[in-house]
Amino acid sequence: MPQSSIRQLPVLALRQLVLFPGTTLPIAAGRPKTLRAIERALEAEEKLIFTTLQRRDSDEVDAGNLFTFGTIARIDQVQRSLGGTQMLITGVQRAIALRIDERESDKGSWLVASVSPAEELQPQTEDDLAFTALSREVRSRASELGQKTGLPREVTEKVLQSVESDGRLADLVAGYLDISSEDRQTLLETLSVEERLRRVLNHVERQIAVADAQAEIKSQVEEEITDRQREIYLREQMRAIQKELGEDDGNELQDLREKIEALELPEAVAKEVHRELSRLERMGPQAMEAQVVRNFLETVLELPWNERSLDQLDIDRAERILDQDHYGLEEIKDRILEFLAVRQLQQREQPAESTSTTDDGAEVEAEGTSEEKGDEPAPASMHQARKTSPILLFVGPPGVGKTSLAQSIARSMGREYVRIALGGVRDEADIRGHRRTYVAALPGRIIQGLKQAGTKNPVFLLDEVDKLGQSFQGDPASALLEVLDPAQNHTFTDHYLGVPFDLSEVLFIATANLLQGIPAPLLDRMEVVQFSGYTENEKLHIARQYLVPRQIEAGGLRGGELEIEDAALSEVITNYTREAGVRQLDREIGRLVRKMARRIAAATEGESAVVIGPDRVDELLGRPKTRPERAFTEDQVGISTGMYYTPVGGDIMFVEASTMQGKGNLVLTGQLGEVMQESARAAWTYARSHSVGLRIPADHFEKTDLHLHVPAGAVPKDGPSAGITMATAVVSALSGRPVRHDIAMTGEITLSGRVLPIGGVKEKVLGAVRAGIGAFVLPAENRRDLEDLTDEVRGKIEVHFVEELGEVLALALRDASYEDGRLLFKGDDPVDVQPLSSTALH
Repeated sequence: MPQSSIRQLPVLALRQLVLFPGTTLPIAAGRPKTLRAIERALEAEEKLIFTTLQRRDSDEVDAGNLFTFGTIARIDQVQRSLGGTQMLITGVQRAIALRIDERESDKGSWLVASVSPAEELQPQTEDDLAFTALSREVRSRASELGQKTGLPREVTEKVLQSVESDGRLADLVAGYLDISSEDRQTLLETLSVEERLRRVLNHVERQIAVADAQAEIKSQVEEEITDRQREIYLREQMRAIQKELGEDDGNELQDLREKIEALELPEAVAKEVHRELSRLERMGPQAMEAQVVRNFLETVLELPWNERSLDQLDIDRAERILDQDHYGLEEIKDRILEFLAVRQLQQREQPAESTSTTDDGAEVEAEGTSEEKGDEPAPASMHQARKTSPILLFVGPPGVGKTSLAQSIARSMGREYVRIALGGVRDEADIRGHRRTYVAALPGRIIQGLKQAGTKNPVFLLDEVDKLGQSFQGDPASALLEVLDPAQNHTFTDHYLGVPFDLSEVLFIATANLLQGIPAPLLDRMEVVQFSGYTENEKLHIARQYLVPRQIEAGGLRGGELEIEDAALSEVITNYTREAGVRQLDREIGRLVRKMARRIAAATEGESAVVIGPDRVDELLGRPKTRPERAFTEDQVGISTGMYYTPVGGDIMFVEASTMQGKGNLVLTGQLGEVMQESARAAWTYARSHSVGLRIPADHFEKTDLHLHVPAGAVPKDGPSAGITMATAVVSALSGRPVRHDIAMTGEITLSGRVLPIGGVKEKVLGAVRAGIGAFVLPAENRRDLEDLTDEVRGKIEVHFVEELGEVLALALRDASYEDGRLLFKGDDPVDVQPLSSTALH
């Protein structure tokens, strides 16, 4: 035996246990020598220890009482406590202890063994048929024994198939056999793989025989009482016990069964419900799961499996209701009326599908389905498309009527209305529910909403879907993918129910302020409907028709006691609100009404009817709360007017440029983002490269610094749409020519002077109109965006569409024009002016 194979390892003496290579055992150690041996093993890098069986069961660890044949093991886990040490060890290799010595230290003694690995004896030939048959028989009989002892067949086969070595197979099966420690030690000391397999097979056969004998004895005992008699006896006994305890719930279970039988449930749902009901009937009322099963069955009973609201398909009535509740919003109203029209046509076709006419004119049901007649059945997708409802996404600023319009849609269609707020929801279980294995489990908010509605086709509002959160508890936005997918939601499965529920007839409407907060896969499943901010004239109509009557009624006033003039409403809209919607306007009107209600109640007004004019708004509401940007009243050098858009609407902004002595530097202030800074540098480069055509002295850039500033410095700003506004201010400041004060512009620029399209045109124009702007410069590619404006707005504005920056400058700078690529000023001769497009870079 080579000297290099001998190792010094601490000794772990086992009582009534034998560890085989490749198997893992939990060990509880408490004897002092054993604990010290474990500590020495843990100090080593490999954490190896020599395990061997005691010859006699004794509390004293003695070298003479140990078998010399054992297993080298690795310590995987250790947990120390006051009562001793718990650890998990895994057998690595058979080994023989050449000698076992006792070591001493100041903490006490422990055993150390000089061990040498013991090599297995493999068959002489790998293609030995007898050995192969023996190995297969061991696997087969071990799998049979595992099943007889209660292990699932899949588990035993998976474990056995994971072992490729025949020696390890014998060790694995031996580790699970119910045999004495002496027999285990004999198997451990058997180095011949073939002999070890034979001995293991004998033990397996013996234990299978024992298991069969036990099963036969059990069968003989159970045959003395028939299954039916036994069931009757146990049920009568259970009823007697419940009656004595006053817990007889037989009537309640019978009521549950009758209600379930009355439901027309889908086959898969009915199977699961009856299975759970049978479980409930078998268990007592005090069982831990009884209340869980009862709650599940009651939830199933409360769901609208077949209840539907009858759609009101009168399109004229629906249009009348929508117009009564909301002003404008023609696009979404048309979408809902289109949906009702399609449903009306589908219902018209249904009788033709289910009946046919005989020769004498009598209608009879069609004989059999298309499959029975030999025709191909209609695709499932066709039937699904017939009954699915649209999934709409209302996107727009706060207060423009997204949520209230969903209520009006439900009323116009004659459907129930359900709303759930998704803002801040961070748990996926809020959508899909909790599994019933959890304590206090509940269905998700979708299923709870359907219970609340009582029908399976309500209008279901998912409010603030762009504000869904995400955490370690899951992503609720991903859970909504199945809910909002028409191809999947007819089999939506809530975790609590565990059975599919059809959501295809639900009209889902989601609302959001911004599209950027919605994941792309979720956005792809919805039909986006954009809501824009209201103009001042639209707000006036809304206030007059809806807000004022509602606030007068809420203030306890009768009709005719209070009147608010249109001029007063316009004053409130202009000076006391700054929003795209009408929420703040509603609150301010409410303040007006309450103040006047107080005076009327105190009889301070002698008139029978009080009229609020514009001169009384300041007295009642105090000083104006907003300071809206207003267009300048005169032209100025270096100041141009731009437009911007935020979630609360559009507005104007000013870009200021000023020159000073310097070295040709560009200074940018006003909390500009990276994109706006790049636009400013592009404008500066354009001015330098086209200085000749712009009448800017060539040496002006070497001796002058330019400071570009956007007011409202506390507000971060970014985006490319201020490009032409910055370029106009830069050219005006450098050339000394004033910019028109009555014109606003928006558009992205390139270094070559091209004007590129931008977004938010409608909101920007509406904001500028509110600020008093009447003329606009827009990119030519945004021409179609003006179609979103009302005829009223389009009729009072002047719009210029441009493709090059030269056209912008010709419109924005006083006394300028643009001909054949040349920017001309009053008094110029076109022949002497160099075209902007051919000016060389400086």
